[in-house]
Amino acid sequence: MNRNLVLIAASLFLWGIGEGMFYNFMPIRLEADFLLSKQQIGWTLGAFGFFMALMHLPMGHLSDRLGRKPLLLAAWLAGLFAALTMGLAKSLVVFLIGFFAYGMTAFVSSPLNSYITAARGSLDLGRALSTISAMFSFGMTLGPVSGGWIAERYGMSASYLAASALFVFSNACLFFIEAQPLDAQDASAPPPTLWKNPRFVNFLAVYALAFFALYLAQPLTPNFLEGVRRLSLTEIGWIFSAGALGNSMMMLWLSRLQPRRGFIAAQFAVILFAALMWRGVGLPIFMLGYFLLGGFRAAKPLAMAQIRALIHGSQMGISYGAMETVGSVILVIAPPIAGFIFDRNPFAIYPLAMGVIALSIAVSYFFAPRPVDEGLAPTI
Repeated sequence: MNRNLVLIAASLFLWGIGEGMFYNFMPIRLEADFLLSKQQIGWTLGAFGFFMALMHLPMGHLSDRLGRKPLLLAAWLAGLFAALTMGLAKSLVVFLIGFFAYGMTAFVSSPLNSYITAARGSLDLGRALSTISAMFSFGMTLGPVSGGWIAERYGMSASYLAASALFVFSNACLFFIEAQPLDAQDASAPPPTLWKNPRFVNFLAVYALAFFALYLAQPLTPNFLEGVRRLSLTEIGWIFSAGALGNSMMMLWLSRLQPRRGFIAAQFAVILFAALMWRGVGLPIFMLGYFLLGGFRAAKPLAMAQIRALIHGSQMGISYGAMETVGSVILVIAPPIAGFIFDRNPFAIYPLAMGVIALSIAVSYFFAPRPVDEGLAPTI
């Protein structure tokens, strides 16, 4: 792994610790500190997804045209100031300004994954994306326990301020990465636009169904654990840490598979998460469930590895941006649905999610691109 990837990995590790201190607790804070109902929390999380969706395509396009490093630095700095805003917020309005601003920094995904793709050298793409993402998840294993401990003793806002201190060091690491040259198209034979590329559009639809299925049960599970299962914030922190460990381990394990197979295996893991939340009892079972939820995080780099084989190098940023936009639109749609179901029966969301994931697995099996069709060599 070269120097640039090491710096990115270190930066993501620090960011993961900081984000882990507060991110998964946000639905609980909206309920505890700002007195929102489950339905209102669902709408708020949906709005968060909307602000995430706004930026992916334009920033993915800019990363293809202006370069990746300037956009990475902009996103890292914006995330630092958004976390400070949420930590200092005393009213719902101020908190939401910081919350939605933090959502907008999700545009970093396209230039970040494009940068990793271009910097990976001879490293397999799926493994490169998964390994770097796993460093963020390793950081996330440390954040929730410390964040839950801080929240119980000093209030939830203190977790955001502690995270902001780590974000300063994360920014410092990123400052020293090298800029990359732009990928050029052959003017005499430009590649077809993405929307006229049927293989790309087909897989984007497959990914949309999978992302919706994998995310549906997640938005209000923290509230489920606290309000229905009656766990403390410290116990929930342990569960989130197990989930972060699962994110990193599942990425590393599944990246050893050919991306199409790993993508399907990741969905099977999330079915087990839903089953354990639905029927499980006791902290160890819920920790195992969140560990298996790592399949959700692992699915994205495996999907990106499949998309890269379908597009031209000069379209990397915008294609990854299109994929992130699809995911963000799902983040708009799924939380209100989850909130509506949760208010009526908090257990019902889990068997429903299992059924939708089963459908997604079937669609992925039959319609995701096969290695033999795309000229990819299987790795197993």
